[in-house]
Amino acid sequence: MANIVSRVVDCYVFHLSEGVLSFLLLKRNKNKIYEHLWQGVAGKIEKGEAAWETAIRELKEETGLDPSNIFVADHTSSFYEVTGNRINIVPVFGIEVNSKEVLLSEEHIDFKWVDYHEAKQTLVWNGQKKGLEVVYDMITNSDERMRWSKIDLP
Repeated sequence: MANIVSRVVDCYVFHLSEGVLSFLLLKRNKNKIYEHLWQGVAGKIEKGEAAWETAIRELKEETGLDPSNIFVADHTSSFYEVTGNRINIVPVFGIEVNSKEVLLSEEHIDFKWVDYHEAKQTLVWNGQKKGLEVVYDMITNSDERMRWSKIDLP
């Protein structure tokens, strides 16, 4: 039987200014697995780290940005990895930032700020598309999920 683990996080970073919502996509470097894949902020959970702490750390490492708000999305992604024979359950976060000035790490070679529809068309994996969709839905709807899912920043 495959092991079920939570090793990584997916984060959909957004900027909202004067009613215009845009999402940040990052293009992976050619020397990385899934080279040239467009993605949100993602990364491995380190030992002793909560998934939301990973989200904030990876945001800073990959983009140089600081979160102004962060929330747990009403969705977890999952995927099977042949290496290790494991099913990964991936916590998904929405992260709001106040700046669009990105400082890329070595992990990525390009970035772009796009609207929701372009972001969804650009992402490849169904789990990414669904994660983005849920984050977008939570941002644009006025239900109680945002209040219940908000993480207090340290």
